[in-house]
Amino acid sequence: MKTRVAVIFGGKSVEHEVSIISGLQAFAALDRAKYEAVPLYIAKDGKWYTGEHMGDIESYKDMKDCLKRAVRVVPTSGEKGGADLLRWPPKRFGRNVVGSFDVALPVVHGTNVEDGTLSGYLETLGVPYAACDVTSSALGMDKYQMKGALRQAGIPVLEAVQFTGREYTADPESLVNRVEAACAYPVIVKPVNLGSSVGISRAADREALKAAVDEALSYSGRILVERAVPNLREINCAVLGDYDTAEASVCEEPLGAGEILSYQDKYMRGNGGKNAAGGEKGGMSSLTRRLPADIPDELTQRVQELAVATFRALNCLGVARIDFLNDRESGELWVNEINTIPGSLAFYLWEAAGVPFSAMLDRMIEAAFKRQREREALTFSYDVNLLAGVSLGGAKSSAGCK
Repeated sequence: MKTRVAVIFGGKSVEHEVSIISGLQAFAALDRAKYEAVPLYIAKDGKWYTGEHMGDIESYKDMKDCLKRAVRVVPTSGEKGGADLLRWPPKRFGRNVVGSFDVALPVVHGTNVEDGTLSGYLETLGVPYAACDVTSSALGMDKYQMKGALRQAGIPVLEAVQFTGREYTADPESLVNRVEAACAYPVIVKPVNLGSSVGISRAADREALKAAVDEALSYSGRILVERAVPNLREINCAVLGDYDTAEASVCEEPLGAGEILSYQDKYMRGNGGKNAAGGEKGGMSSLTRRLPADIPDELTQRVQELAVATFRALNCLGVARIDFLNDRESGELWVNEINTIPGSLAFYLWEAAGVPFSAMLDRMIEAAFKRQREREALTFSYDVNLLAGVSLGGAKSSAGCK
């Protein structure tokens, strides 16, 4: 019997459309000799849908019709393991379980999904999933907390100033003074918890800083400001596996149209054509890049070592892409961020390393089942009858709880 893999994509995120592209790329690449692929789409309002047509990108060009033909579902724990897809609202008569899956392949980007929210839901279902767990997902999404975790592990990151929208609104001049005291211009302003370069700006003076903060605050309640790296070269490297098997891909140098690699650079500058999965190019696979990066061998090795170290420091699983900042003149190198579920799952970096997209997905699914087996061997509850003697008739229970 084939393993049923639910490819989950979409979500209530500004990166919703990118997730659809990434998800359907993975859906097309799954080896049909091994897997039964189940498309599972999360709409922008948080409702879940499935249907055979939802594995076809053409269906999403008329979203109203796409959802009309789909079945709205709620994933629930399966009676025999895995998860069932329950029709919602359920019919009074007839079968309401419209599908099931053995393992989930989350291909989601951004807040409300990639930040650990979806991982937590899959944890409660008790279903294996080929992605980072709640903690590593949350750390990967929160750029400020990520810096702290990596700094603790001895991994180089840029110092940054963080503040909330409330703090800035209450006393903007004081916050600007604080930033200027910590960072020389130019600076980079970004939302703490978004990806795909959404809301990121470069500011060369005080007025530009204020405008950049206003822009970032429209996407997130917390802002991070750090100095801009001079003579900047960006380098990306993916890591595949889990803590024990983490392996680095080849490196790439993305080429943007400006000083910051923008959302448009990442997703809207492709030249069309077909991707390795046989579908139309899109997502990060269409980005203009040097692949492999035209950098010295010593720098390549350093990037790959730090990429694996970052993956392990955050206890990641599946595939992640680690983005680096490099000063061409000084040679200094910093981890900029980790993408715990990267655009297009960074399959192009693995194909360049000789690992086909389908083989990469195999390894992710194997890691998901491995983690599930390890967790099933752990103790999560005690077989005791603690509640037998408890009474909640007064302010204090008879069990002596305070």
